[in-house]
Amino acid sequence: MEVRSLRISNAEQERKNRQQGQCARALESSLEVFMRSVLLAIGVFSIGYCGALVARQTSAEQSQSISVTKPTPLILAADEGEQREFRTRPGVTFTVKIDPRNGGSEHMAVVTEDMAPGDRIPMHRHPHADELIFIESGTGRVTLGDKVQEVHAGAVVFIPRDTWIGMENIGKERLTHIDVWSAPGFQEYMRAISVPKGSPVVPLSKAEVNELRKKYSHYGIYQ
Repeated sequence: MEVRSLRISNAEQERKNRQQGQCARALESSLEVFMRSVLLAIGVFSIGYCGALVARQTSAEQSQSISVTKPTPLILAADEGEQREFRTRPGVTFTVKIDPRNGGSEHMAVVTEDMAPGDRIPMHRHPHADELIFIESGTGRVTLGDKVQEVHAGAVVFIPRDTWIGMENIGKERLTHIDVWSAPGFQEYMRAISVPKGSPVVPLSKAEVNELRKKYSHYGIYQ
């Protein structure tokens, strides 16, 4: 009897030991899964938080690069506005009519341009905005994406965002046009490569132009 009782006791102890071992392994597995979930959550949060900080910093930098005045209703005559002359295209003038500095618009920019015969606007695209060109006078050749077409007074050219655009004055008269962007920004590059009308015009070197194009590449990219 004593031997039988001892065997039963040993078997019961072994069963308890197995149960305890199973419980310990189950607890260890649960803790491992829990820690993995915590680490994954921390990783996702960190990526999202860092992304938000970068986006906020980029937005802040772009906002600081464009000074904004209080929105003001304007009626401008043909010769009114911020008149400037290109340092990259001698003899070609433009006027900033509406933008954050002129009129305080945060949602558009309007520029008029007066191109000399033979002058051309190099192929470029705008990653940040759509553009409209209204031809006022003269004859031009427009390259829009893979399309090339002659334009005259009264023509309208629609350039969706990120579409390649270029234009050349192929007539004997000056080619005048109005450019409208659905978001401001590119006019700041135009300011950077120009001087106020009437000021001495010192041409920019190719290296200087490339450096400015790189600086303002979020508003315009050139071929």
